[in-house]
Amino acid sequence: MSTSKREEVCSHLRYIRQELRDMDQMLREDRLLPEVSELKEIYAALEALHELVSGKTKKKPKPEFDD
Repeated sequence: MSTSKREEVCSHLRYIRQELRDMDQMLREDRLLPEVSELKEIYAALEALHELVSGKTKKKPKPEFDD
């Protein structure tokens, strides 16, 4: 793995770890569940990390325009 890719992976992991720590603290202190948007954000970050590590990218659908 190249150095820049490794640094990018480390950056993604740091962000994800911090977000999960924040959610864990919220659950322990307030006994509240995180917002769905927060969960979706972390899931998207995990997905981006997986794509970066595996070298696979999702194909984006072609935009369809009605003329």
